Amino acid sequence: MQIPFLDLRRQYREVETEVTATLAHMLARGVYILGDEVAAFEDEWARFCGAGGAAAVGNGTDALALALVASGAVRPRGQDEVIIPPLSAGYTALAVLNAGGVPVFADIDPETYTLDPVAVERAITPRTRAVVPVHLYGQLADIPAINEVASRQRLVVIEDAAQAHGALPGERRAGAHSRAAAFSFYPTKNLGAYGDGGAITSDDLDLIERVKTLRQGGHPAAMRLTLAGRNSRLDELQAAILRVKLKRLDEWNRRRLQLAGDYSRALSPVADRIRIPSAREPESHVFHLYVVEHTERESLRAHLAAHGIETLIHYPYLLHQQPLFKAGARQPLPVAERAATRIFSLPLYPQLRGEELRAVTTAILDFDF
Repeated sequence: MQIPFLDLRRQYREVETEVTATLAHMLARGVYILGDEVAAFEDEWARFCGAGGAAAVGNGTDALALALVASGAVRPRGQDEVIIPPLSAGYTALAVLNAGGVPVFADIDPETYTLDPVAVERAITPRTRAVVPVHLYGQLADIPAINEVASRQRLVVIEDAAQAHGALPGERRAGAHSRAAAFSFYPTKNLGAYGDGGAITSDDLDLIERVKTLRQGGHPAAMRLTLAGRNSRLDELQAAILRVKLKRLDEWNRRRLQLAGDYSRALSPVADRIRIPSAREPESHVFHLYVVEHTERESLRAHLAAHGIETLIHYPYLLHQQPLFKAGARQPLPVAERAATRIFSLPLYPQLRGEELRAVTTAILDFDF
């Protein structure tokens, strides 16, 4: 049996009829940029997240960069510092650079791999203006603790929620716990488009309006330039597709949670030899990825590959070890550096079949630990 890490064709088959009809309707209308579908998706996404408003943009990187600019956290040519974790996609740090800021790294929590609030406080300097906690692999960072540090230090918190669509710790979902949040709708995300896309959510409606100006090159509808913005707009076709999929997001997330539970129960006999994920609190983790940790990672991955099972590493290169960002490593980051040599991701997506999951866990249990 060949088990791919992800097969998006299976998801498409679930929504094919509705998506095809939606696209035909959209193409016939002849409105393709910033029309009714984008406006409707913005309203629906804000309500889903429990935020006051949303602004749709071209991709998740722009979403984070524009949130940093619109919030006033990063000023043009100000060399403002933004604290982020080193274990994340490179786009987190790139967004800080694109906004005009300087990414500075703080270590992660060893249990959740998310930003450690104690490490955040140690990384603060007089130039620090913002903190970007990444809700990594689908689990929210410790937002209450990070918000408390930020409040005392007068810092802006912008959530990088690109991997946590729909996570619900308590009464408000990811994207409604800070000054603003940035989402990506890259096709592999829990809510994915059929191309690039992104959005910012916030209770600050003035911030949302600033983003809507910035995404249009920095001018409002009258075409008079007021800010140095960028061209970053979600198109009507992607917005329409996202609206179709949003109706299924809770169902798909429940399936992810079920599969994650199946993995964890099946792997419990070797839990002292392979570290399995843990959730800080119920429903705070929507398992965008199911990430395990083992000291002999490459041997185990080779064993799984020999059984036709594809695995990936998220992420093999820490941000502070990359040439573009290494200036931001100003304190030891031992937890992230240790994790980066051990972590890898098993196949998990809503359309993964039960027999495929059992084949993965059987192969792991057969490994010579």
